[in-house]
Amino acid sequence: MKVYIETYGCALNIHDSLVMEGLISSRGHEIVENEDEADAIIVNTCAVRLDTERRIEKRLRNLYKLHSDKKIIVAGCLAKARPYLVAKAVPTASLVSPQNIHLITSVLESPGRMILLNGDKRREYLPSITNSRTIATIAVSEGCLSNCSFCITKIARRKVSSYPIKSIVETIRSLLSKGAREIRLTAQDMGVYGYDIYGRKALPDLITSILDKVEGEYKIRIGMISPQHFIDMFDDIIELYKDPRIYRFFHLPVQSGSDKVLRIMNREYSVEEYVRLIKDIRSKIPDAYIATDIIVGHPGESWEDFMDTIRLVEELEFDKIHIARYTYRPRTLSGKLPQVPDPEKKRRSTILSTVAEEIGLRKNASYAGKTVTGIVLDEGFKRKSLIARTGNYTPVIIPLKYRGLLGKTVPIKITDYTFFDLRGHPIV
Repeated sequence: MKVYIETYGCALNIHDSLVMEGLISSRGHEIVENEDEADAIIVNTCAVRLDTERRIEKRLRNLYKLHSDKKIIVAGCLAKARPYLVAKAVPTASLVSPQNIHLITSVLESPGRMILLNGDKRREYLPSITNSRTIATIAVSEGCLSNCSFCITKIARRKVSSYPIKSIVETIRSLLSKGAREIRLTAQDMGVYGYDIYGRKALPDLITSILDKVEGEYKIRIGMISPQHFIDMFDDIIELYKDPRIYRFFHLPVQSGSDKVLRIMNREYSVEEYVRLIKDIRSKIPDAYIATDIIVGHPGESWEDFMDTIRLVEELEFDKIHIARYTYRPRTLSGKLPQVPDPEKKRRSTILSTVAEEIGLRKNASYAGKTVTGIVLDEGFKRKSLIARTGNYTPVIIPLKYRGLLGKTVPIKITDYTFFDLRGHPIV
């Protein structure tokens, strides 16, 4: 069969699509890039935001209208968290939860419709396929130990399920042999990796094993860690970031600068604890790249709460902020609370975006005229340029004519910048 896979959402979904692609290919089926030439269509969905859900729902209805004669499989978080919504959009679709992607070939080859929404994720298979020529994503675990009031993902991926350290190390070796140079370790929350199989938060053990047992020229990007878990393991993990094979990149979502809102969100740290964490990281790693997530307009957020967030952003000067306007999600506690009006959420997100851009411009201006070392990794937007990454994961845009440098580490002269990235030319 010819199979087309369409993926929405986070790095976990990218990983799951790679798993499905590998399993499908191993059965002799062909992965194609165009839905029109496919015999079967798989849509790997995301449920985290209302606007994403509506976009996927519209896409599913369109696929059903255009390709009702083909086998359609809806996988991922929306299939698990909102199965009736999916079934209404595509009545004939098979549904596969994230925990059942190891059964994708059975669903694909079945003559009828299958609904696989229960069960636990299998740990035997990690994809040794790269996202691109030089970048690979490995989801080392799924599930979390938190109970954030705004989150619907916990319905789709509740139970912590981790891959063993040995399997991850072997997979990284395989990926490097195929040309990967950046390994993105991801999870719903990297901070709880290993809790299910080792009885503790084992991320420091995983990183130590990779550094000890995997030779070669590569970079590891450690994905999102909830602040309370990083605080717990701080002494065990911070020194590992000083190894040149680890990006000095920290994704630590704060979500709000108001303790009141953090309590409503059911987050497990205070603003004071978060500020101390960031300052401790920067005292150990001065050029640490700090990325965070902030939800604007969460139920219960007053104007003063929002201004607390602005003050926090101005104090900590994050390198990157993922700004999300709160959107209603069914089956969540936050969805039952009085909502902030949409125009007010838009106004607040615009203000925060302006502050974030001013900080980004100021920080990136400090690189102008300097020479940095970066690894050239991928083609940029619309394949009109290349993206390199410095040791702390700062993106550097370079001309497409240097495509021959993909996978190589080179000095780059910085000639320009935006609030989001640096611009320059390799010195070769």
